[in-house]
Amino acid sequence: MKTVYLALGSNIENRKQNIQSAIAMMREIKGIKVLRTSRLCETEPWGYKNQPKFINASVKIKTELAPIQLLMIIKGIEKKLGRRPQKIKWGPRIIDIDVLLYGKQIIKSGRLRIPHPEMHKRIFVLKPLAEIAPGAVHPKLKKTVKILLKECNHEISQD
Repeated sequence: MKTVYLALGSNIENRKQNIQSAIAMMREIKGIKVLRTSRLCETEPWGYKNQPKFINASVKIKTELAPIQLLMIIKGIEKKLGRRPQKIKWGPRIIDIDVLLYGKQIIKSGRLRIPHPEMHKRIFVLKPLAEIAPGAVHPKLKKTVKILLKECNHEISQD
């Protein structure tokens, strides 16, 4: 079984309930064991600014599913919760679930990139992830989540 970290975000309808429902649905899936969840945190939108604030969280799971199988299940959860194709890149969404880290694997395929290619640049990803996995190591950058968060905070404060 692999240790996997997921990021969840929601900024329309009942944001907290959307995150909680996604986690509850994960708990019901054979082959996924939810081990730990971060607190929910409210964050400013990223990328496309003209939208409501997000609620973000991170989840630590153990899974026997292959990365692409996990991705398909996650996309199914998003769809069941009402996610529709985006009209605006990084725009409002009922739920967004991303695979951040899958063990120490590095995967780059058409549908899946692990580690998540932007995770080290996004405070809304790193802050909840650091709460549950400060020592998790980014397999490409060879830095812990705690260090990535510190560097991300530092970069933001200089802008």
